[in-house]
Amino acid sequence: MSTENEGNEGTAAEAVPSVPSAPPVPADAPRGPSGSTPAPPPSPAYSPGPDTEAAQPFPPTGEPAPTTSMPSVPDTPPPGVRSAAEANWPPPPPTVPAYAHHGADGGGPVWGAPDQLHSPVGPRKRGMGGLVAAVAAAALIAGGIGGALGYWAADRNGTTSGGSTTVAASANPHDLKRDPGTVAGVAAKALPSVVTIDAQAGDGEGGTGTGFVYDKEGHILTNNHVVASAADNGQLTATFSDGRKYDAEVVGRAQGYDVAVLKLKNPPPGLTPLALGNSEQVAVGDSTIAIGAPFGLSNTVTTGIISAKNRPVASGDGSGGSNSYMSALQTDASINPGNSGGPLLDSRGAVIGINSAIQSTGSGVGQTQAGSIGLGFAIPINQATNVAQQLIKTGQPVYPVIGATVTMDEKTGGAVISDQGAAGTAAVAKDGPAARAGLRAGDVITKFNDTVIDSGPTLIGEIWTHQPGDQVTLTYKRNGRTATAEVTLGERKGDS
Repeated sequence: MSTENEGNEGTAAEAVPSVPSAPPVPADAPRGPSGSTPAPPPSPAYSPGPDTEAAQPFPPTGEPAPTTSMPSVPDTPPPGVRSAAEANWPPPPPTVPAYAHHGADGGGPVWGAPDQLHSPVGPRKRGMGGLVAAVAAAALIAGGIGGALGYWAADRNGTTSGGSTTVAASANPHDLKRDPGTVAGVAAKALPSVVTIDAQAGDGEGGTGTGFVYDKEGHILTNNHVVASAADNGQLTATFSDGRKYDAEVVGRAQGYDVAVLKLKNPPPGLTPLALGNSEQVAVGDSTIAIGAPFGLSNTVTTGIISAKNRPVASGDGSGGSNSYMSALQTDASINPGNSGGPLLDSRGAVIGINSAIQSTGSGVGQTQAGSIGLGFAIPINQATNVAQQLIKTGQPVYPVIGATVTMDEKTGGAVISDQGAAGTAAVAKDGPAARAGLRAGDVITKFNDTVIDSGPTLIGEIWTHQPGDQVTLTYKRNGRTATAEVTLGERKGDS
């Protein structure tokens, strides 16, 4: 898996009675020059063109950690997980949820041309026969009048050339209206609030990502790994869908959450923030719309559904530093390198997540980036909003912690508290939340409240969906026995 770095389709027909080779012309129908009769139009052949596309409905809707205050992050991203920038890692098929590494007229009847009209065969009958004949004659006369008028209208309103008649569309394409609930309607409303971010480091290295307008003051919400390379001495620009470009600066970054907030240096008036949804109310099967700049292709819109919730994902920024962890929304909307930091919208156009990572099959020889295989991951917007507010207010993130170091192994059946922490320190911090709850080194945490915990990364992702001070219930195993502990989460400020 990789994070989206700077960079998701007989019975035979009965014989038809012959009809006149040309429709009868009524007395008041337009006529040509004396002695001439307008030729009938050629029989139209129906052939669906490339534009006759059926409209589709859019539903309404791993290793010991180096810290003592919290689970540590491995220096090397887990196997099978990669960022979009380094999507050439060959990830093995995960046996637990994969972790990410840094980084869309039917033709009507036609006139026949029989040689002649055929006379009725057989003796004439009295009674209803006369009525039937009269009805048939009236039908032919009506058909003739309709055909003549239709041909006259086509000859006046269309273009006749070389035996071909064309009729112009009655509606101006610019006048077409899209329902607000359609994909086109949602995209048209959201695109002006989405920006393409260009991040250039001091050494000239850089890449492309995505962000979106968070408030009217000019704050832009995106991924940390999109801007990390240019955060210190680099240059950041944000380009809107109409081509307007603005310089930007970093307000704050949260590496562990993979969230960053930028601010336009000279924000234009009239900015429209995207509406924020509630990621807690998202259900599997809900429709999704992703907007971003995959492989640098700005303003790209793709669609899909929520294919899973609470998916544990660990992703790195490619710098060899600590990983980011999330309990992610999984979507099959096509997400590729460059989509990172862009909004994942619901069918109403509200943001429910920040696109952050993809599962990748790896890249072959000569390839530098892998693309979407229909497994994309987004940071739930409820979590991202809490982080953004912290960054705007203080410039640094705040993390909830249990005060214990757990291993990053994936096949342990839970989150195992390590024998010791970083640099030989205690794995369970003295007087920390875990210590006060009676947890010890070697305990295997198997549940966090009602969520099953199968590994260290899963535990961290669940902890970080909460706030410091929240009380949670941990279920753990010790010496083959299962027990529970009530833990009040502590806090850690900053990424260092």
